[in-house]
This record gives sequence, structure tokens and C-alpha cells, in this order.
Amino acid sequence: MVFISVLIFIATLTLVIWQPRGLSIGYPAVGGALLALATGVVTFADVAEVTSIVWNATFALVGIIIISLVLDEIGFFEWAALHMARLAKGSGRLMFTYVILLGTVVSALFTNDGTALILTPIVLAQVRALRLDPKMVLAFVMASGFIADTSSLPFVVSNLVNIVSADYFGIGFAEYAARMVLPTLFSAGASLAVLFFYFRGSIPKVVDVTQLKSPREAIRDQRLFLLAWPILAVLLVGFFMSESFHVPVSFIVTGAALIFCLAAKSSPVIQMRRILKEAPWVVVIFSIGMYVVVWGLHNAKLTDLVKAMLDTLMDDGLLAMTIGAGFISAILSSLMNNLPTVIFNALAIDSTGADGIMREAMIYANVIGSDLGPKITPIGSLATLLWLHVLGRKDVKITWGQYFRTGIVLTVPTLLITLFGLYLTLIWFG
Repeated sequence: MVFISVLIFIATLTLVIWQPRGLSIGYPAVGGALLALATGVVTFADVAEVTSIVWNATFALVGIIIISLVLDEIGFFEWAALHMARLAKGSGRLMFTYVILLGTVVSALFTNDGTALILTPIVLAQVRALRLDPKMVLAFVMASGFIADTSSLPFVVSNLVNIVSADYFGIGFAEYAARMVLPTLFSAGASLAVLFFYFRGSIPKVVDVTQLKSPREAIRDQRLFLLAWPILAVLLVGFFMSESFHVPVSFIVTGAALIFCLAAKSSPVIQMRRILKEAPWVVVIFSIGMYVVVWGLHNAKLTDLVKAMLDTLMDDGLLAMTIGAGFISAILSSLMNNLPTVIFNALAIDSTGADGIMREAMIYANVIGSDLGPKITPIGSLATLLWLHVLGRKDVKITWGQYFRTGIVLTVPTLLITLFGLYLTLIWFG
């Protein structure tokens, strides 16, 4: 059973990452799930349980991406990026800072996948328009890719990983956000610091922003642009109210997405049929299939290995638990992708029987490790794979070796500082 479940998982993940001949990520995930069922690694009852855990996260992600695509079509993100560039007033260092801050906001509200898909091409187009040399272009591109995951902590909806974990452990939107305030600040500050230090020789001192068009020129539908602000404000309020009324976040998101779709029907610049076709429906199939495969690892008792490590860390105190659990999650995420990791570790956490502050440390450290840890390797998160795919289509080639050398240097200190922020938060709430 152990050998079969591991073999199915490795084969499935390999095909998801490799995608031979452009194979959609949904096919190997479904194939792996069906193979797990056929070999008895999982049962239909397991499939039903997995679906009950991941459906909310999956449909929330689809809804957010639809909203992001509509906003991108009307020029919303390009308008914001151009404003950031002009605020820099010719300073390359300030522009680099503002790109990171914009990425932080976009990831927080529109998921890390949204940042990878939408913001990265905008940043790339701008730095190319400024005629920066390739080393400088790479610095901005790497910063936008790195911040996509490291800034996806603050809200439940900022990352698919967050939603899955919150649903599994029954954590409300406001409760989650309260726990993540300090870790988010630590992560943003640490990300900014390590990116500046690592790329200090590649950040231009001066940029000529007059070569960029004005923010107003980026807006392609003024009516929908103005309408977007109140819709987004209501969406954010709805997120916080969802906890009190016990409404799944996917209902809030898909409701807002429907409003955007209806408002965009009369827009002369938006082709809703194309946007709906481009929405990541395959993620629905991928999520359920991949998590079924991971459930097979759980049935084979492989989660007991993580449980044993967590039990040992409990004896060493809260700080050791927070740092240790976060790095366990980070290492596993970088090796086997963060989507399988978060549920794999959640199952292990549940089996420890821990409660109180130690349980909170495990839960939130698992989320932080699964959000930040994937930046160590190219296979760590779906957002990174999407980011590399987008760059490849724009003729920006980043080898896996080059990515790993950069990723590990940037990620380890950022992760350590962020986990320390979680430790301080747990002491405060504890």
C-alpha cells in the first residue's frame, strides 16, 4: 500500500509539473485519483471527504481569477502600476519598492495566482518600455514573482492554501486575518529587505518614466473602472461578515464575480465569453484529483512521519514548534508542491491531538510554510509554474538552476522572520 500510494503520487506530480505536449494539469490529477481508487489506495468515501474540504477553496479561486481578468481587461492593474511608477519620480529604487508593494496588495486581494498571471506581464512591459538592460529587467521580474507567494498571507482568499487550511480547521475570515497581521508585516518587510539586498547591483538609480504612458491612458472602460471600486469595497466587507453569518467565502466571491460579469456584458472592450473560457476551470478538477492522491498517502500512514516530528517539537516549546513546523511545511512544499503539502500536514496536525496555542502554532506555521516555502524551487507552487509559463511566452528564460539559486537565498531568511512574527502573535493571543 505504501509503495503504490507513493508511486501514484510521484507519477501524478511529475506529469503535473512536466505537462508533456501541453497536457492540462487536470488530466494527470484525475488519472492519479482514478488509479488510487482502482488500486484501493483510496475509497469513494475518501473522495467525498476530500471534495467537502476543497470545494470552497477551488470555487473561490475561480471566482477571484474571473474578477481579476475583468479588471485586467479594463486596465485596472495597469493603471495602478503606472501610478506606482510615476510616484517614484524617476527613482529606480523607489520604483522597485512600489512594484513590491503593488504585488503585495494584488496578492492579498486577488491571490498569488492572480499576481503571477496578471501583474507580471504588466511589470515586464513597463521595464522593457523603460529600456532597462536585461539584468535590471530580471530584478523587477524576479521581485514580482517572489512577492506573489510571500505576500499571500493576510487573508483567507489570498492563497488557495489558506482557504483549504481555514476550511479544514474551521477558521473564520476575521479570525484568520487577525492572526496574520504581524506575520504579513514581517513577511512584507523581510521580502523587501532581501530583494533589495540580493538585487542591489541590478536596481537602476534613475528611470525615465516619461517613456511610459499616463495612467489615464490605461483605462479602457471608464464606466466599469469607476464601478469596480464600490464592488471591490463590498466584496472586502463581505469577506469579514462571512464569518458571522457562516457563509462560505466562495459564495461571496462568486457573487461579486457574477456582478462583474453582468456589468461587463455591455462593455465595448470586454469579451465575456473569452474571459469565462480562460477562467481556470481546470483547477476544480486538479484540486479534487490531487487531494485524492494525497489522501492515499495519508491512508498509507505516511502522515505519521510528520506527526512524529511535530510531537517531538511539542516537547521543545512554542518557538521551536513555530519555526520547526513552518520549515517542515516549507521543505515539503518545495519538493512536492504546496497544494498537496498543506492538506498532508493538516492531516498530520489533526492526528497529534494537540490543542490550544500549540495547535494554533502548527496550523498557522503550516500555512506560512506552504505560502513561502514554495519559492525555494520552481515546482513549489502553481503560481510559480504559471509565472514561469508567462515569462517563457514573453521570451524571458529563467532556468531551474538559476531559479533555485535565487529562490533559496531569498526564501529562507524571509520565512524565518515571518515565522518569528507568528510566534510573537501567538504569545500575544495566547
